[in-house]
Amino acid sequence: MKEIQKIDNRIIGWMVLLLAFVTIPTWMSHAQSQKEQTIIQHLSGTGYQDTKEWEFKISGGRKAGEWSKINVPSVWEQEGFGKYQYGIKFYGKAFPDGIADEVGEYKYEFEIPKDWENRRIRIVFDGSMTDTEVKINGRSAGTKHQGAFYRFRYDITELLKFGKKNLLEVTVSKESSNAGVNLAERRADYWNFGGIFRPVFLEAMPSRFIERTAIDAKADGHFLSEIYLGDASPKPLQVQAKIQDNSGKNIGQILKGTVPQGSDKIVLEGDFDQVKLWTAETPNLYTITYDLYDQEKLLHTITDRFGFRTIEVRESDGIYINGQRILMKGVNKHSFWPESGRTLNRELNYDAARLIKEMNMNAVRLSHYPSDPEFLEACDELGLYVLHELGGWHGHYDEEVGIGLVESLVTRDVNHPSVIFWDNGNEGGWNTELDDEFAKWDPQNRPVLHPQKLLSGIETMHYRSYGEMQEYFRGDYIFMPTEFLHGLYDGGHGAGLHDYWEMMRKHPRSGGGFLWVFADEGISRTDQDGRIDNQGNYAADGILGPHMEKEGSFYTIKEVWSPVMLMQESVLKPDFDGKILVENRYDFTNLKDCTFEWSLGKFYAPESGQTGHSVLMKTSIKGPDVAPHESGELSLKWPSNWQETDVLYVKALDPNGEELWTWSYTWDKTETYLNAASGKVDLTENETDYTVSSGGLELVFDKKSGALSSLKESGKVFSFKGPRFVAARRGDRTLDGNVDKDADKGLDRIYKEIAFEQSLKQIQVSQEGEDIVVRTDFKGPIANLTWHIKPGGLVQLDYAYQYDGVVELVGLAFDYPEHLVKSKRWLGNGPYRVWQNRLHGTKFDIWENEYNDPIPGETFDYPEFKGYFHDWRWAVFETTEGEIHLSTDQKENYLGVYTPRDGRDKLLYTLPETGLAVLDVIPAVRNKVNATDLVGPSSQAQWIEGLKKGSISLKFKAK
Repeated sequence: MKEIQKIDNRIIGWMVLLLAFVTIPTWMSHAQSQKEQTIIQHLSGTGYQDTKEWEFKISGGRKAGEWSKINVPSVWEQEGFGKYQYGIKFYGKAFPDGIADEVGEYKYEFEIPKDWENRRIRIVFDGSMTDTEVKINGRSAGTKHQGAFYRFRYDITELLKFGKKNLLEVTVSKESSNAGVNLAERRADYWNFGGIFRPVFLEAMPSRFIERTAIDAKADGHFLSEIYLGDASPKPLQVQAKIQDNSGKNIGQILKGTVPQGSDKIVLEGDFDQVKLWTAETPNLYTITYDLYDQEKLLHTITDRFGFRTIEVRESDGIYINGQRILMKGVNKHSFWPESGRTLNRELNYDAARLIKEMNMNAVRLSHYPSDPEFLEACDELGLYVLHELGGWHGHYDEEVGIGLVESLVTRDVNHPSVIFWDNGNEGGWNTELDDEFAKWDPQNRPVLHPQKLLSGIETMHYRSYGEMQEYFRGDYIFMPTEFLHGLYDGGHGAGLHDYWEMMRKHPRSGGGFLWVFADEGISRTDQDGRIDNQGNYAADGILGPHMEKEGSFYTIKEVWSPVMLMQESVLKPDFDGKILVENRYDFTNLKDCTFEWSLGKFYAPESGQTGHSVLMKTSIKGPDVAPHESGELSLKWPSNWQETDVLYVKALDPNGEELWTWSYTWDKTETYLNAASGKVDLTENETDYTVSSGGLELVFDKKSGALSSLKESGKVFSFKGPRFVAARRGDRTLDGNVDKDADKGLDRIYKEIAFEQSLKQIQVSQEGEDIVVRTDFKGPIANLTWHIKPGGLVQLDYAYQYDGVVELVGLAFDYPEHLVKSKRWLGNGPYRVWQNRLHGTKFDIWENEYNDPIPGETFDYPEFKGYFHDWRWAVFETTEGEIHLSTDQKENYLGVYTPRDGRDKLLYTLPETGLAVLDVIPAVRNKVNATDLVGPSSQAQWIEGLKKGSISLKFKAK
């Protein structure tokens, strides 16, 4: 038995050996592949929601002085450490008293494989705020790094214990010892944070390796790549490069060259035919694989992505991509998320890029520092032109630090085709000595800009008024404001954008522009139960809320910047035949690559309780053959009975099937939304009042004032009063409509109700058919009110008023307690409210939303319940007392739903209380920098005169 056991063991041994032999080629192939590539080992997580715990101690603020745990990457404030601080409080001071200057100490143990011994190992930090010192196993990894938003690395090969535990120690100072770093990064209009906020990883390369590449791939197919080795080569080495398209197909020839002995650089060049070009509309990407050889031996392989495209700035003309003049439809964007500060992840970066594209933007400015690499990858893939910015906000880096930071910025991101400009700082935060540093690392020699200054033939001045903008366009340069229409709460961004854009897109020397800013930078305070803190009005400038909640301006921008425009009046004429003039405002896309969906619909009755509409017909058609920047005709297969429907919707879809915009069209037709019913209308009278009853409705009119003094439905009181005349204008506005320059400061934000006297001239009551009619004539702005009380509880109110003069709000208002209202449902443009200078961005339909009263800059519930709603036909307000139904026979007027709420600081407007109102004029809204009269033609006060007439129908349903 023992002998048999020996034989069995021997057989098993041979089988194991044979199995090992069979698997050796696969194992060796894998090992060889690993050997030739750069291996990445993360010491931290990859970003927000993917972190690793390190040991941590902080010198000051919360949890000071004790070792504990912290997630990396993160900003330490969001981990419960240190002190929150907003930079602008210490503006212009390099080393002020009272600054939050905590120092964080990190420790982390890690292992690396024994078989890495023959590799070059570097530790890489993608971002650390701000001065950072690194030790490995108690020994310094290199000189202290300064500058928060830049990748830096150390070669730590000689400091490591291979196959054993290694200790990483990192000391991070929230404040820099360098004055320029503090002035450029830490004294700005944004939150200051501390900590290792981007990933930390090891990269293990072969002993001979490719350090980096820098590509210049032109629109004509000419390709150039600078390839840099990690060290000068002691012997000639060969490099070859293979380019593939996004399907993995090889294009053109393999590029080859030799790195001379003693050199660390080679340049490969070649020409490629029929390449697909990269633009924001056509983000075609290619992959290039570089192989480094020693004779036949493969030493190192790396890959990169790039796009073929050419950037030109033609003096006193425009910005050209691939020979086509383009306009920037852009926005400024910080790296920010409420729960994690400046620590993001791939998902958040891509979500932000998608939202920018959804607004029909084609450009983004990285204000005011380099973004995560993932955001640039998203811009490459989705198609966005990028202004890539060196840090600086009024203050700037000195040359000693700045030279290295420019190198870091450019070498990390030089191959991204989305990057078309380098920005050297912002608003005075540029060091002109650094201007020439960018080209040293960039074979494309991209133009360098000074935001808010003229450089490289482009004037980028910020926040010009509409009139000043016209003056800048008279200059002999390209004008492209890198910040304009400064948002705040519900002001700016969309308000006035149509006026600005019509000027900008038509001017021959325009470069477009960039709105300020993408999203509110409201931090979720870990020391205040997660309260969103926008530092008052400083950080509440976004088109989006802090969690990317869409405000009304989001959709205004989407419509105004749509690259496809239907040039059709919103009210169709009886002879409309389905043919619509269409403008192609794309730069590179023919409309035949787009799709149009159109439908005819019927609206539900107010009593149905339904939203939206029923679709009676829907179809999809390919776009017409219309070249970029040309006009053509979109032809719908138009039915003869179209006027039996209520609405036409036409949706334009881009070549990827994404909505550009949906237009809604109505037409003149007699439509009764609230109807009378059978029954009798009764009138009773006493010394003081007239009482009219219809069904369950009872109205009481005061004989002395003519006012509706009481309203009941089914015996239940409705707290509904009015109407009253309301008119207002800005507090600094003269009777001629001018601005009083001597007016008290802040009056441009306060809309004062115009004082007037109103008194009853006469009241008459009569029966006309089945109706009881109450006529009241007044002395004052309201000329007369005529109440038609019809069977079934329907009331029709005909009105006439007159005010001759300048107004910024005018109409009739009904008073009803706001706290009793629960929701509204309406037919009209929505779902977002509008301002006089922000009418774009809505669609005609039946909408509904529950009551909300968000505080701008502090709460973010959209769309807002209150405000002004354009071109309404009927509205139903659900209240604790019952339902209030309103309808109008007027077109293009406004429904006022109480008074829009400004932020607590009331920096935009203070408006009169108007309850539920029918308005002919509504206010424009200012932005943070420019008052309303400086934001263009649609923002001006209006001169009205003559008698204005209208009719409103009302119905009430008790709870």
